[in-house]
Amino acid sequence: MQSLGSPKSSSNPAKGGFSMFRISGPGLMVLVTAFVVAVIFAANQNDVVGWVVAVIALFWLLLATFVVFSIQKAARRAGAKLNEAHNAFNAAAGRAPSSGSADHGGTRLVKSRSEADEVRDMKLDHSFKIVQVQVRVVEQERAKGAAADQDTIRRALETIEITATNARDMIKSSGDSGEPVTGTIID
Repeated sequence: MQSLGSPKSSSNPAKGGFSMFRISGPGLMVLVTAFVVAVIFAANQNDVVGWVVAVIALFWLLLATFVVFSIQKAARRAGAKLNEAHNAFNAAAGRAPSSGSADHGGTRLVKSRSEADEVRDMKLDHSFKIVQVQVRVVEQERAKGAAADQDTIRRALETIEITATNARDMIKSSGDSGEPVTGTIID
């Protein structure tokens, strides 16, 4: 399975397997050859029928050229719209724009995420879920009023404190300075 933001995306057809020139090149060459042959025969024979054939060959050549360039223009527009939609999707999902887009809107990717970042984020998410569960436990016990189990509340608060300390340690700088991570957000 390939993600939308993958660099293997087909946003640049010249690198991949599809190229409009490879499809249109041989067809146009056949029409150009037919036109040149028709003109040569018409000039040699100086015959009205030969010139009519040359004009018809020229018409088909011009029509084919128009069709090929129209399709190429439409394909470029469709590719631009697809990149725009892809970047809008990535922005909504909180990801960086695709590298195949022409307009990055001033946003640039400073550092790509590593597997360690993904694992750390998963651990932080788990820590926040633990805190949410323990807050619910405390609220349930407090709702009981005088019948609340103070030991359960104390254990839940202790779990919240330990989890929060562990989560904060996960987001500290790797320089062992004990300071939180600092940086600049680039939009």
